[in-house]
Amino acid sequence: MMLNLAAFALPALKVSMEASQNPSQMSVFLQILLLLTILSIAPAILLMLTSFTRLVVVFSILRHALGLQQTPPNQVLISLALFLTFFIMTPVFKEVYTSALQPYLQKQINEEELFKRAAHPIKDFMFKNTREKDLALFIKLRGEERPKTKEDVSLLTLIPAFMISELKTAFQIGFLLYIPFLVIDIVVSSVLISMGVLMLPPMMLSLPLKLLLFVLVDGWNLLVMSLVKSFY
Repeated sequence: MMLNLAAFALPALKVSMEASQNPSQMSVFLQILLLLTILSIAPAILLMLTSFTRLVVVFSILRHALGLQQTPPNQVLISLALFLTFFIMTPVFKEVYTSALQPYLQKQINEEELFKRAAHPIKDFMFKNTREKDLALFIKLRGEERPKTKEDVSLLTLIPAFMISELKTAFQIGFLLYIPFLVIDIVVSSVLISMGVLMLPPMMLSLPLKLLLFVLVDGWNLLVMSLVKSFY
């Protein structure tokens, strides 16, 4: 049985560039273009403006401290860091929605005011987790004058200062995580050497001991609780 293709109406897509009859048409076009631009750089925004960097670096250091190469896999660690980021940033996102996005959707403010109001709670979050030394470094590198208030600091200066502060904090937490597991490695190696067991790799004994220690102290609970509290 032959199908009659003419009986089906296939949609047609038409893209054209023509003069707008109305200024609002141009405004809608710019809004769509802005939305597509934001979506394309959303991963970079997530890394630069939120708690994601600290979380994913600490989880990666923990995996190496335990001596596990691919367990948990990268997808699991990134997913955990992503959802914890949403959990930590929820108050900030709510403030952005109520003070900036909602008035804009109700046409009470324009795009410029939207950006200013949305940047305010995000900058407050970054200031709380940025060291003055790191901020002063980038102010000096840009040749700017010493800011009198937080509002005088631009995002171009605050974002890199916030990121290197997050990396330093993540490394400090990672160092503290390494200490108990390093002690277990040293003890196991010393015991094996004193017993003359040189053919048995110390990792074969230290790895289950480190996993047992991490489980007995409820390591994931303690680590996540400490990480979340470190942002407040």
